[in-house]
Amino acid sequence: MKLSSTVAALAAVFAIGVAAPAWSQTKTIYIGMNGGPMEKAYTSQVLPDFEKANNVKVVVVPGTSSDVLAKLLANRNSPQIHVAFLDDGVMARAVNMGVCQKLDDSPVLKELYPFARMKDDIGAGVQLGMTGIGYNTKLFAEKGWAPPTSWMDFANPKYKGKVVFQSASSSTFGLHGFLAINRQLGGSDQNVEPGFSKWSSTVGPNVVEYIPNSAKLSEMVQTGEAGLFPLTPTAVGDLQDKGIPVAYANPKEGAVLLLVDLCVVKNNTDPQLAQKLAQFLLSAPAQSKAAAAGKQIPTNEHATMPPAMQKSLGNLNDLVKKVTVVDWDSINAHRAQWDQRWNQQIEQ
Repeated sequence: MKLSSTVAALAAVFAIGVAAPAWSQTKTIYIGMNGGPMEKAYTSQVLPDFEKANNVKVVVVPGTSSDVLAKLLANRNSPQIHVAFLDDGVMARAVNMGVCQKLDDSPVLKELYPFARMKDDIGAGVQLGMTGIGYNTKLFAEKGWAPPTSWMDFANPKYKGKVVFQSASSSTFGLHGFLAINRQLGGSDQNVEPGFSKWSSTVGPNVVEYIPNSAKLSEMVQTGEAGLFPLTPTAVGDLQDKGIPVAYANPKEGAVLLLVDLCVVKNNTDPQLAQKLAQFLLSAPAQSKAAAAGKQIPTNEHATMPPAMQKSLGNLNDLVKKVTVVDWDSINAHRAQWDQRWNQQIEQ
């Protein structure tokens, strides 16, 4: 009995010794991205394919784009994040601050919509968004209102007290809405004077509340306070999944392009694997799964979307032809001044 016990013990030790090298080959890399629906879609349906194919564990570091950028800057010499998802405005800042490295040349880059490829391929759009008009379908039906069609509907007196606007100083949706309306009033990304000077006589009287982000919208729609607000198709879809009576309308003047970009983080511990992950996330199969799992609109022209999503959006190729691309370099250069003016003049 003693001999058999000894043999069994030795066999167990041997088994552990054999298993250890195989286990140690499993690497872990980290990706920074928004939490919530995006994280859930990627962790449940997209990242497992990459993990299985490459014997690697991909761990999501959740946070807003600003949170992720702050982590990158705090650890820029020895970053813990290998690949970062950032909203395009924040990505422009990240690139200027030198925390991203150029993407390896790859056939997948040629499959992206042209506007999704950043200058010098320092990064690329992984999810396409469009800030357009979200509206309360229940309220519109009760009032007998036709769906909105124009950015200038925000200034239509019939919506007085039913417009909710995200703060342009803290929300990309709010900033996009302001810039789109500013453009209709004769301004540009370099000249926001028309938007600021005419706001009080156009959109301002209709606004019931300025909110710092979109978190409060679901509640305000259900209470009937919110009738019209800037929002993306993906965000509208998330609200619809919760049973909130909302719909998305594409403005006739064109929606404002909102990309979620990815970049490989400079000085990361495994640049080769990070580049491989970036190429995978930009591929048609990965983006098709992201669309099916979380209504993530693809930037890869060969990716597919579920029929319901396709029906809701319409022809994506037609939509992107009319989309307005903002000048983030100009915006970021003056953002602090605009934020201060917005807070003091618009939300006073």
